[in-house]
Amino acid sequence: MKVTQSNKSLLLKGGKIYDPVKGQYRNEDILIENGKIKTIGKVTETNTMDVRDCTDKIITHGFCDIHVHFREPGREDKESLATGAQAALAGGFTRVCAMPNTNPPLDTPESIRFIMEKQKDLPVHIHPIGAVTKQQGGKEMTEMASMKEEGAVAFSDDGLPIADGQVMRLALEYSTMMNVPVINHAEDLSLRGDGVMNEGKMSTRLGLPGNPDISESVMVHRDLELAKLTEAILHVPHVSSAKSVQLIRAMKATGAKVTAEVTPHHLYFNDTALENYDTNLKVAPPIRTEEDRLALVEGVKDGTLDCIATDHAPHTIEEKEGTFDTAPFGLIGLESSFGAVYTSLVKNAGVSLEQILDAMTIKPRQIMGFDTDLLMEGKEAELVVLDIKREWVFEKTHIYSRSANCPFVGEAFAGKPEMVLNGTTIVEISK
Repeated sequence: MKVTQSNKSLLLKGGKIYDPVKGQYRNEDILIENGKIKTIGKVTETNTMDVRDCTDKIITHGFCDIHVHFREPGREDKESLATGAQAALAGGFTRVCAMPNTNPPLDTPESIRFIMEKQKDLPVHIHPIGAVTKQQGGKEMTEMASMKEEGAVAFSDDGLPIADGQVMRLALEYSTMMNVPVINHAEDLSLRGDGVMNEGKMSTRLGLPGNPDISESVMVHRDLELAKLTEAILHVPHVSSAKSVQLIRAMKATGAKVTAEVTPHHLYFNDTALENYDTNLKVAPPIRTEEDRLALVEGVKDGTLDCIATDHAPHTIEEKEGTFDTAPFGLIGLESSFGAVYTSLVKNAGVSLEQILDAMTIKPRQIMGFDTDLLMEGKEAELVVLDIKREWVFEKTHIYSRSANCPFVGEAFAGKPEMVLNGTTIVEISK
């Protein structure tokens, strides 16, 4: 991957531009100067321009991931903001939201300010999500309003569910004054118990403790009811089960302010992939059955699941090389995201390209209240160039994260990001 900074005129020539705001394609050129879009239309080349041939390529908004774990501060040996930004660029992302389960957690205005200051010099926009409770302890509320003023775009104790219903209610009520989402890790820990994979035939066959799908759906149901009661904005993360999809679909039909995300790995894998005890597939919530996976695909098709988010969660090799029951939960997924999603949804399930582009561009931006109308003259460039005809195998050389806990290594994909533009940053992604 080649990353350069350039104020030179850059011409993206002959591409097919997809505008997710209008839901339309345009066969035009894009001229970028000083990191901003100067012209969208037919542009005559000059000797002063850096011209890139985008024939047969799709050009659209840079991807936005509203659920990543970058581990800084405290565990930079797993991922720092800088290495996380590199991983994001390699996946076609120009904007991400970082979860607060760092060490110490992002639970004060000062910690939010720390992230906002450090991300200024990085080639990806990184937005901090603030913790709901102090030390993510699930009891005492943080200074949400002050954290919002410093730059927090949402609130979550992700990694740990807010078990106390009254605390969750208060968080939702407070959030209505700031008009931001609350995101709760939807898992009832008492039902999960010591489960390390989905409870079912495969967990029995492999002799591993199971985590039933109701551990998720019970918590989703509680949170949906609280969101309806408080009229707050609830975002449900990493939905993994058919039961949860049904509950979210029914609640959306009532007009409640509910959105939901699904990960590439829950769309791509089912629990039979764990038969080799690959600890890189030990995630929370777990990879579930083929029936659940198909329900997630249907949820993307009908709009029940609004956006795709990676839940990028780096861990060291030493941690992941432990036994399945002792290894930590989580995988990295930024670099492999588009290939996994395009392959599992467009190539294999008949979902339209436009649907997945919307789910990776405009919809996550809408959920977080970011600017959505990016394909306009005068706007800072936030673009990705995609080769949807490209067939490739995801290898370790495609990983730019500081960690390597990725189950997609060796998987054959269709569709690949080729170039990313974020302001004056130009990224040519390795083949």
